[in-house]
Amino acid sequence: MQQRQLGTHGLQVAALGLGCMGLSYGYGPATDTADAVKLIRAAFDRGVTFFDTAEAYGPFVNERVVGEALQPIRDEVVIATKFGFRDGNVGNGLDSRPERIRQVADAALQRLRTDHIDLFYQHRVDPQVPMEDVAGTVRTLITEGKVRHFGLSEAGVDSIRRAHTVQPVTALQSEYSLWWREPEEQVLPVLEELGIGFVPFSPLGKGFLTGAIDAQTSFGATDFRNTVPRFAPEARQANRALVDALAGIAARKGVTSAQLALAWLLAQKPWIVPIPGTTKLHRLDENIGAAAILLDRQDMAEIETAVASVPIKGARYSADRQKLVGK
Repeated sequence: MQQRQLGTHGLQVAALGLGCMGLSYGYGPATDTADAVKLIRAAFDRGVTFFDTAEAYGPFVNERVVGEALQPIRDEVVIATKFGFRDGNVGNGLDSRPERIRQVADAALQRLRTDHIDLFYQHRVDPQVPMEDVAGTVRTLITEGKVRHFGLSEAGVDSIRRAHTVQPVTALQSEYSLWWREPEEQVLPVLEELGIGFVPFSPLGKGFLTGAIDAQTSFGATDFRNTVPRFAPEARQANRALVDALAGIAARKGVTSAQLALAWLLAQKPWIVPIPGTTKLHRLDENIGAAAILLDRQDMAEIETAVASVPIKGARYSADRQKLVGK
C-alpha cells in the first residue's frame, strides 16, 4: 500500500490505517479476542501499518487486544493510543493532569506489550489543564523514550497552536467524511500551515456512508449511535438521499460506496490518513481496496455536486459529547 507522511518528523504509515475501537467498544458487544487478533493481523498482511486504540475503549480491553495482535510484528507497525479521561472511562469526565498522563503512558506500555508508544494523543482537550502543561508532559515522555510523537484529538485551532509551540504536534485526529466536513473551515488550513498530519476517524460516517444503514436499521443496546441525533430514524431517512447519490457515482466508477468515500478523503491532501474500523474481514478488504482508487477532477466535481444537493439532518453528537469538542 502507498505510504504517507504524518507531520514533519518522520512518522510514515500506510495510506489507510485501522481504527480498532469497534472491536471492543462503542458499537455493541466486543468481538471475541481471538477473532479480533485475527482481523488486526489480517490488516497487517494486507499492508496496513497504522493501528489506532485508546485506554478508554473498553476501557483498557482494546489496548490489550491490539498489544496481543501486534506483539509479533511490533517493529513493523505504528501504534497510536490516547489519554485524557478520568480512570480511562469516558463517563467519568476529563483528566489530563500531568501525573495522570504519565500513569496512562506507563499502563498503556504494559497493555500494548511494547517499550514505546508511536503516537500519543490527548483524547479530548481538558479545559482545567493548560495545554502547555499537557504538551510539556508529552515532550518529557518523548525525551524518556516512552513516546515517539504527540497528537491531539478533536482539538480546536487555539489548542493546536498552543500545543505546537511546546511540543510539535505530529497529527490531529478528528471526524471528517463526506457527511461531516467542518474541519475544512478552520482546522485543515492550520494543519497545512504547521505541517501537522490529519487522521480522520469515522471516515464512513459511522457506517452510514456504506449504504448498509437505513431508517429501519436497529442498533444494539450498547451501540452509541443510539445517542447520536444524526442516527435518529427520521434523520437517517432524510440523509439517505446523500447515500443514494453517492451510490450512483460509485456504481459508474465500478467501486463500492465505502470505497468512494475513502478515496475522496485520500484525494483531499497527501497528509490525510483515514482510519476506518470494521469487525469483518470482507469489509476490511473492501476498505483497503479504496487506497488504489484514483478520482479525477470530474469525479471530484460530481461528488461535490451530490453532497451540496443534500442538506444533512441531525447533529453528529449529543449535546453532552459536543461540549468536549473543538476546545
